[in-house]
Amino acid sequence: MKILTADRMRQAEADCARIGKSTAMLMENAGKTVAEEIKRILGTLEGQNILILVGPGNNGGDGLVAARCLHGWDTQVSLYLVSTRPADDANLKMAREHGLPIIDAANDENLDSLDNLLSTATVIVDAIFGTGKNRPLAGVFAQVLDRVRAVKENCPAVRIFALDLPSGLDADTGAADPACLYADYTITLGFPKPGLFQFPGAERVGRLSVVDIGIPPSLVENVPDEMITAGWTRSVLPLRPPGANKGTFGRVLVVAGSINYIGAAYLACNGAMRVGAGLVTLATPASLQPIMASKLTETVHLPLPESGPGVIAPEAARLINHSLSQYDVLLMGCGLGQSPATARLIRSVLLRKVTALPLVLDADALNILAKVPDWWQKLSDNAILTPHPGEMSRLTGIPVEEIQRDRIGVTKKMAYEWGKIVVLKGAYTVVASTDGRCRLNPFANPGLASAGTGDVLSGVIAGLAAQGMPLFDAASAGVYLHAVAGEHVRDRLGDAGMVASDLLPELPVAIRRLKEGTGKDNAAGI
Repeated sequence: MKILTADRMRQAEADCARIGKSTAMLMENAGKTVAEEIKRILGTLEGQNILILVGPGNNGGDGLVAARCLHGWDTQVSLYLVSTRPADDANLKMAREHGLPIIDAANDENLDSLDNLLSTATVIVDAIFGTGKNRPLAGVFAQVLDRVRAVKENCPAVRIFALDLPSGLDADTGAADPACLYADYTITLGFPKPGLFQFPGAERVGRLSVVDIGIPPSLVENVPDEMITAGWTRSVLPLRPPGANKGTFGRVLVVAGSINYIGAAYLACNGAMRVGAGLVTLATPASLQPIMASKLTETVHLPLPESGPGVIAPEAARLINHSLSQYDVLLMGCGLGQSPATARLIRSVLLRKVTALPLVLDADALNILAKVPDWWQKLSDNAILTPHPGEMSRLTGIPVEEIQRDRIGVTKKMAYEWGKIVVLKGAYTVVASTDGRCRLNPFANPGLASAGTGDVLSGVIAGLAAQGMPLFDAASAGVYLHAVAGEHVRDRLGDAGMVASDLLPELPVAIRRLKEGTGKDNAAGI
């Protein structure tokens, strides 16, 4: 599903007009689908008292249509015009003809009538501003939103819906006006917008739904940014033919682990196995091999010589390079540490381009590369890099805060400049290809902010790549499966106390549910 900036969304609407789909038609579609989505989320409209806050532009028009539809289902609906609508507003005229109660803020001294409506509302719909509002919220707009905020604080059971996006949230950057509400649900129209996934605004979105308003997909085919969906992931998952053997599903060599980070190797190997890789070999310091063998009973082991207790010696590079021809993917970096010996090993394996084998590089492999001038020119282009923001900062020299302010832009820029696929981990993980395409994970799960979850993700991506998936697809599908597994764990345990190993048994369950179409689709309700 394409992700559209505010300008690109306006262009798509203009293109619709040129093919006979007027703004009025799109507005009618939008209002109806928003009403249907509100009904779906609430489960029942019985007993609901819905207040819709109507702004001056198209967002307010969408709210008027939604009000008319909800009213037609015998639901109690009230309209509050935060700004005067045009005299010839057809949707406002129809709302009056249908007998909806309407109050205009211009005639509401001290907002007393608004307070009365808020006191009985069970649902509040913010249809004040959509993608076109970038100015600071002030005057009656800020006052109305402040009243809503106070009601929500006093009565958390009141549910707030934002139509398209919470008023005051920048559709492109995620910047949020102080008056911007923290919605429980945001129903965005046609296509998701980048600001919905960018903090601090993303915190105000709540649960996101994307509804179709009739814009033909052909009008946005050239948009390079997409949100990863269950349907797309299902379409690219590797086939599992009944006559297969372990070689059918690929072989992964994992170079990981050191005396201080033994568990990283376990998590990475299991991540690869749990998404269906046929064979996984762990290359780790020889003294750690007995420990890992007791944990990884299905993994083949390649004990490596050591330069010290639990640290791989640089001369192990010869053994690793000699073994590469037996594998389909090399995963390197998880828990290796950054000792001088480890740095020499990583440089000897990665920077000599001795193989065209696909690479998945994480953690200490990235930290070591970051210290090598022009490292990307010496590294195979057949590589997936999986940095978290701190590692991305070390690789680029860009401060973490700047990266986090423009996660999509920075990731796309570096993937293009480096000629590598880049996975910027974190809430709403970004996956960027070398050709300018970008895919965004629709999940933000604080339970995944714990040690080892990145090791699992690296293993998942390597396991999918070993099964023959194109690297961009393997990275994108891996990010999505990892996130869905995290959602399963959160549903069962909550998001506090989740540990990385909790994800492992959920990975095959996530794959099965995707294939069957029986599980939760994704956080965006697609």
